[in-house]
Amino acid sequence: MSQKYVYLFEEGNANMRELLGGKGANLAEMTNIGMPVPYGFTITTEACTRYYEDGEKIADDIQEEILAYLEKLQAKSGKVLGSEENPLLVSVRSGARASMPGMMDTILNLGMNDKVVETVAKSTNNPRFAYDSYRRFIQMFSDVVMGLPKSTFEVIIDEMKEAKGVKLDTELDADDMKEMTARFKAYYKKNMNADFPQDAKVQLMEAIKAVFRSWNNDRAIYYRRMNDIPSSWGTAVNVQMMVFGNMGDDCGTGVAFTRNPATGEKKLFGEFLMNAQGEDVVAGVRTPMTIDKLAETSPDAYAQFVDICNNLEAHYKDMQDMEFTVEHGKLFMLQTRNGKRTGAAALKIACDLVDEGLIDTKEAILRVEPGQLDSLLHAQFDATALKNAKVLTRGLAASPGAATGQIVFTAEDVIKWKEDGKKTVLVRLETSPEDIEGMHNAEGILTVRGGMTSHAAVVARGMGACCVSGCGDIVMGGKEFTVNGVTLKEGDWISIDGSTGCVYGERIPTVPATISGDFERFMNWADEVRQLQVRTNADTPKDAAQAYAFGAQGIGLVRTEHMFFEADRIKAIREMIVSKTVEQRKAALAKLLPMQRGDFEGIYEAMQGNPVTIRYLDPPLHEFVPKEDKDIEELAKEMNMSFEELKAVCDSLHEFNPMMGHRGCRLAVTYPEIAEMQTQAVIEAAINVQRRHPGWNVVAEIMIPLVGEVKELKFVKNIVVKVADEVIAASDVKVQYHVGTMIEIPRAALLADEIAEEAEFFSFGTNDLTQMTFGFSRDDAGKFLGAYYDKKIYEQDPFAKLDQNGVGKLIKMAAELGRKTRPNIKLGICGEHGGEPSSIEFCHKVGLTYVSCSPYRVPIARLAAAQAAVKFPR
Repeated sequence: MSQKYVYLFEEGNANMRELLGGKGANLAEMTNIGMPVPYGFTITTEACTRYYEDGEKIADDIQEEILAYLEKLQAKSGKVLGSEENPLLVSVRSGARASMPGMMDTILNLGMNDKVVETVAKSTNNPRFAYDSYRRFIQMFSDVVMGLPKSTFEVIIDEMKEAKGVKLDTELDADDMKEMTARFKAYYKKNMNADFPQDAKVQLMEAIKAVFRSWNNDRAIYYRRMNDIPSSWGTAVNVQMMVFGNMGDDCGTGVAFTRNPATGEKKLFGEFLMNAQGEDVVAGVRTPMTIDKLAETSPDAYAQFVDICNNLEAHYKDMQDMEFTVEHGKLFMLQTRNGKRTGAAALKIACDLVDEGLIDTKEAILRVEPGQLDSLLHAQFDATALKNAKVLTRGLAASPGAATGQIVFTAEDVIKWKEDGKKTVLVRLETSPEDIEGMHNAEGILTVRGGMTSHAAVVARGMGACCVSGCGDIVMGGKEFTVNGVTLKEGDWISIDGSTGCVYGERIPTVPATISGDFERFMNWADEVRQLQVRTNADTPKDAAQAYAFGAQGIGLVRTEHMFFEADRIKAIREMIVSKTVEQRKAALAKLLPMQRGDFEGIYEAMQGNPVTIRYLDPPLHEFVPKEDKDIEELAKEMNMSFEELKAVCDSLHEFNPMMGHRGCRLAVTYPEIAEMQTQAVIEAAINVQRRHPGWNVVAEIMIPLVGEVKELKFVKNIVVKVADEVIAASDVKVQYHVGTMIEIPRAALLADEIAEEAEFFSFGTNDLTQMTFGFSRDDAGKFLGAYYDKKIYEQDPFAKLDQNGVGKLIKMAAELGRKTRPNIKLGICGEHGGEPSSIEFCHKVGLTYVSCSPYRVPIARLAAAQAAVKFPR
């Protein structure tokens, strides 16, 4: 049997998401459970994949299947596409298996042409509606299929409104719409050197191709990269009989959520526009009315809608985001999907659904994306400063959080300013999908138009960004805006509160978030099921205490070199580096000993008896020496050296490839006294803290970096053990310590069985392991990785998400080899990947003991580890 590429809605179901996309699968499901869904069919994601394989062409067999299903749709609807007597009009919409709101393209009213518009005008006795529908179709088709900018069409609309002295599209009458249609067609002909296509089947095929093409538009590619969606998935296309919200005042269109997507409150939340089409609500072109007002205009439709909302939520067991249209008082459902929500809402909804008996705690764990916890852990406005701040204006509280930054007016400027280290708030009339990268990089988003379900609001909530929308008091003017008599220009500071909708014309300081209630309860559920421990990377007692408060079970990485860069220490480390004799070097290190010991004591105290892994000095020595002549001169005086002599020493430390040079354990091999001092500091600090807290079990895990040969490790370990044992023997307090290594050189991974003879634990330093496996530098890769993404050589940044095929294979191999030699060896990961959910899932699957990440990512790692345990129990 030949492959099937097209399905009627009634032939599908919610489980066919991979084939039919999210929208198609849910339209099928709603059809099958008896919801009022307009007839239609779905062209599969496999047809999209084949379209690209065939050189961006729809193969003849797929075209034939589409036309066969069009005939079935015509038979069901009793109407014919392109017919002058009884015309069928359809929408053509994208629908990938992962929700990508606004990223791909939609065409409404397809099938309209010069003759059909006359038929529709007569049959509905509503010429305004007919020409409004036709001009909308011309605009969408020109933009999506032919690439003509829609902004030019908006200019024509604005000119006509201005000439007539009206503000709203709805105030234009039938003659105006007829004239607008003619002007749109003239603009099309002028730019395309051809008349607007009149053959409805040609329109349909071109629209389907355009939706397939939109899978690879810039904003969709960026959104996929941001949300880890593979480009190989492709998008499905839904062809659906049109229902009209723009036929008159008893018609309308809207978007609604079964619960509040910003707070999680169990209350119907949404908006609708009378006498409008669906794209008007989502695009945020007009600011709509709240959903409860529908009860006043169409009470029967509203009652039916409330009933449908309750049924859909019970059916899907999750908060639903729905699109609907009311045509002459009759309700039609156009879409349902699990709604995008803020971190706070996700948490509340997950807990409430457990309390309501709809899901269990394991399912609840899977309902919150780990990254969403980020928005709960970051800053809010300082309460005192907020009391004294003056509210400039108010908009809609579209996505919670506090944002303060300098005003910019384009997404491109956000990116430029960020490269200069500036924080910005993006201010727009309304956002569109093209703004996605700017929205992602701005501190917050402020829009003049658009409601709580506009593009800006939905996308901001999905990415955890602060957003205030529908701020209608703002009057835009070039690179400035005026509101309530105050004019703010590009670069001026502004603060916005996405939880209240307030806008302030000043910079307001922020404070860390406080978390409790649902958060604690939810994280307890996560901790009950996860099998990976979560530690933190922390170099100061403050960071360690913060991580402990967030639930860290120890420290997986203390970078000792970070402690040397402070003003009172840098001189001592520089003295040590430029010393000519071992005695001079030891004298300089003796100054550092009490400082290091004090640092380690603070960190042990913060961790309250949980294990602490301390990495010995790692970076190349040239990073510590002065660069400026004046600093060299100052140090030369202190060291009783001439400027020239010291400058020569500094220059001699220069390396051609310092990341693979004299660093890591190589420093301890050439200068054993560094390892001696660090060991003394680590063990003495542990003894002091253990003495103060006899009930704790202070364990020092000493980690030797950059080992590539077991003899290196053995040499440094012998120094460590000798000093540690001497310090412990001379003390009245006994403490435990372990010596292990970082696996960050591929050779170490290949020889992990030998290295495990000496190492009591492995910690995979995935930053350097990735650099050395790929053979490119993290600092330089940005120059060419963009080209690799564009050419689809790489889907994602291997420094942000662990490369499971290559680097992952080395980790898996090293783990297996290490366990062969030492069955109980502890295995951890401490690179940036330790806080990234897909990398954590990999660590769980290969049986690591723990992951370690930055303090604010600890809750994210706890949840990601729990989700991995639910999905892949071990």
